[in-house]
Amino acid sequence: MLAWKERTSGIIAPDERLPWGSTLAMGVQHVLAMFGSTVVAPLIMGFDPNLAIFFSGIGTLLFFFIVGGKVPSYLGSSFAFIGPVGAVMAGGGTIPQALSGIIAAGFVYASIGVVVHLAGSGWIDRLMPPVVTGAVVAIIGLNLAGAARSMAATDPLTAIVTIFAVLAIALWTGGLIGRLPILLGTAAGYIVTLLLRGTGSSGREIVGTIGPGIDLSKVADAAWFGMPRFVTPELSWTAVGLIAPVAVVLIAENTGHIKAVSEMTDRNLMPYLGRGFIGDGLATMIAGAGGGTGVTTYAENIGVMAVTRVYSTLIFIIAAAVAILLGFSPKFGALIQSIPQGVLGGVATVLFGLIAATGARIWVANRVDFTNGSNLFIVAVTLIIGAADYTLTLGDFALNGIALGTFGAILLHQLFGRIVRLDDYEFIADDAIAAAEERVRD
Repeated sequence: MLAWKERTSGIIAPDERLPWGSTLAMGVQHVLAMFGSTVVAPLIMGFDPNLAIFFSGIGTLLFFFIVGGKVPSYLGSSFAFIGPVGAVMAGGGTIPQALSGIIAAGFVYASIGVVVHLAGSGWIDRLMPPVVTGAVVAIIGLNLAGAARSMAATDPLTAIVTIFAVLAIALWTGGLIGRLPILLGTAAGYIVTLLLRGTGSSGREIVGTIGPGIDLSKVADAAWFGMPRFVTPELSWTAVGLIAPVAVVLIAENTGHIKAVSEMTDRNLMPYLGRGFIGDGLATMIAGAGGGTGVTTYAENIGVMAVTRVYSTLIFIIAAAVAILLGFSPKFGALIQSIPQGVLGGVATVLFGLIAATGARIWVANRVDFTNGSNLFIVAVTLIIGAADYTLTLGDFALNGIALGTFGAILLHQLFGRIVRLDDYEFIADDAIAAAEERVRD
């Protein structure tokens, strides 16, 4: 039976919790943290964002129970699907057809999870050691930097205010307030935008610049409650062929996530890797079956956990429940979507930066040796591919920076990671000679 021991200060472990009021607030904060990308991704692909929110909650609950409540994680829309879904649509496909590809990707993902669960994760460790997983986590943050910049550029003033609010709350306050920097920082940015820009699309002129106001018309028009508008998939083998390979990227994302959280919590969560794949894969299949986007373990939530040092799995049950309720409330969904892009850009700047820093933390915690030329060059190439969003197009299939960087890191490590240069052998020989001489002296 799951139980969480109450703790009021310090690092909150996965099997611990804050007092109930703080736990509820933390759950809402995680929903808010994921909202930017979980809404942006489906909007880019042409999906209903309210459906994406609804299925992110369903998927998170499913993931929680499959991993036995041991892995703190939220499942949100995966950006890895944007390229393949875009290829389907560009080829004359439809959203129902794209959904069949999303279901196929989830099936492949869950099937690999069964293999990992039964055979162990050793082969995953050999395929993706810390030098690789750290790079994969880092490029996720770096690749998303452009998205943060684009959002912040719509209103730099409120983006800066939001960033300072998040940092001030995280670093200068304590107690419950200190654990809610994303939630309160977003609220601060929203309020400042209302004060400076007003409402409506034109905004007010402030310090020589004109920023958009907050359009509340959609909030006023939306109903308080309403059923999600589910979409029925339509089988398309073309869509399956284009989208199913995304499973490999999801595996890399999930592996990096679990390894990152293992380092952050100082607990070995790798035995749950196979179950994590299964949970994420099944959640993706369910989302695709109802009209939602494919899901993945959410990078933004790593950022929130890094700031708050709260890793309680209970908060993700709260977050999932809130997301499901949001899926049934068009009005609340409209309110969240009214958050200005400048505010979201400020929050994203902090969160995406923390994701990139978490990759570096994996290297430090595992003492990755960057005096080793192979490690140095593998990471160097991978970071640039991911950060610059290199894209490789193969027919109708495209690999973006995250996917290409992930595959690149794995491939480069397999090709060059085990190469030992002649001068390395000389260092080894020198060490052996020194050790022998010391034994002779003794």
